[in-house]
Amino acid sequence: MAPAELTAWLRLLQTPGLGREGVRRLLATFGSPEAVLEASDEALTACAGPALAPLLRNESPDLPTLSAAIRRWLHGAPQRHLLALGDTAYPTALLESPDPPLLLYVQGRLDLLATPGIAMVGSRQPTPQGRDLAHDFARQFGVAGYTVVSGLALGIDGAAHEGALAAGAPTIAVLGTGLDVSYPARHADLARRISAQGALVSEFAPGTPPRAAHFPQRNRIIAGLSQGTLVVEAALKSGSLITARLANEAGREVFALPGSVLSPQSRGCHALIRDGARLVETADEVLSELRQPALPGLARLAAAAPAPAPASGTGDPLLAALGHAPTSLDTLQARTGWPTAELLARLLELELEGHVAHLPGGLYQRRSLA
Repeated sequence: MAPAELTAWLRLLQTPGLGREGVRRLLATFGSPEAVLEASDEALTACAGPALAPLLRNESPDLPTLSAAIRRWLHGAPQRHLLALGDTAYPTALLESPDPPLLLYVQGRLDLLATPGIAMVGSRQPTPQGRDLAHDFARQFGVAGYTVVSGLALGIDGAAHEGALAAGAPTIAVLGTGLDVSYPARHADLARRISAQGALVSEFAPGTPPRAAHFPQRNRIIAGLSQGTLVVEAALKSGSLITARLANEAGREVFALPGSVLSPQSRGCHALIRDGARLVETADEVLSELRQPALPGLARLAAAAPAPAPASGTGDPLLAALGHAPTSLDTLQARTGWPTAELLARLLELELEGHVAHLPGGLYQRRSLA
């Protein structure tokens, strides 16, 4: 992008009160950011109104500094890109969403933005089982040729990215910060691996810090890049439900995993299902609904990937009694009839083997599907 074009885009984005919809309306009328700024006062007033038209003539004093910082970032490392609305490389799926970003910063594989994607979102504080499910579903989506799209947050997002990478498949992380800002800090290494094997994406300029309002905004990009959105675990007041709503508004499929009626982390998913989201229990159900052929290069991974080893706890009567919902010790005693000492000893063994997690409040939950 030429410096003059970048400056024109930034001037439009920095015009107070204009917003993305206002910019798109001006572009539809004048054709390009440069043409907008070169238009007559009369033409701008007719399109933007008498209050906004004069503001388009003003240039923010920090604009030259911001423009220079963006150019330094673009040239600071390979595989850094800046896409403007209407560029030939701008992803079609995002362009067809209700509110596409005007500028899109990308670090990594630009071609991934054109591949079929599945968004995976959920709680930042998932249950152990939810984390495992997110990892396993993402791995299966990656093997099937889909690009897993998520938000790099702690919890379900991170597990989804890790699952895709474990399959040798690419994944896209949409950030609510500039791409040079490590947030959350615990995912700095994960972000590095994603940029090497997949792509980091943001509509926010380099140097933009995390702000609460940015994360609901980035959710529309997660939904817009994807053919469908899967919510793994979510409380009733969750940003994941915003992503699901935005996916629905974009005409994309919404899927939700059911969970225990006792778990707060399942209530958001249950609300989505009541509102019409598709209840799914397996990755194959999602893939079947989307009806997208697998990409040949990644489909071969399905044959090459080693089958997971069966859990040593397979068939264990205590695991059968535990089920798949958080369960108290008293409930387990009622179900099994075992003495307390024997029950605690076996629970500890299963916990050390990785089949059971000990949760706050004295609850136990199964970690595997064995």
